[in-house]
Amino acid sequence: MPMNGRGAVANAAGVAPRARTHGAATPARSLDVFVVEDNLIVLESLVAALEELAPVHVVGSAADESVAVDWLAAGGERCDLVIVDIFLRSGSGLGVIAAARRRRPAAALVVLSNYATDEMRSRCLATGADRVFDKSRDIDQLVAYCVALATREPGELPH
Repeated sequence: MPMNGRGAVANAAGVAPRARTHGAATPARSLDVFVVEDNLIVLESLVAALEELAPVHVVGSAADESVAVDWLAAGGERCDLVIVDIFLRSGSGLGVIAAARRRRPAAALVVLSNYATDEMRSRCLATGADRVFDKSRDIDQLVAYCVALATREPGELPH
């Protein structure tokens, strides 16, 4: 199998698929999450934390805008939540946000960035993000957001 640029096994589009890690103790509703993050250490830590602390299953990841946009456009995999970093290996998280809002309108869309300034928050929200979280201080809030999404009633807006 080909490797993506981060050294993870990737499909032909460069997306690293993820296997389900939850067992029988999984809540009845688990969120399928796609993560756009170019730092492998951050990605692995985030996935481990989310899958441990919230009812989520990470269905894939991408390290740059074009791979993320291609995955979102393909529409083959269910996706309840897209988590996007702003600064990527190539391209921008802002482009991913816009594509995700067009291609996956029912999915919740959040930004997780070290650059969650007031100006960047405004730009992300104006582009279509539902929430913006700071990597260095808002992980607990992101986990709480995931739990809230997983427990919402069917048909409720994820935003």
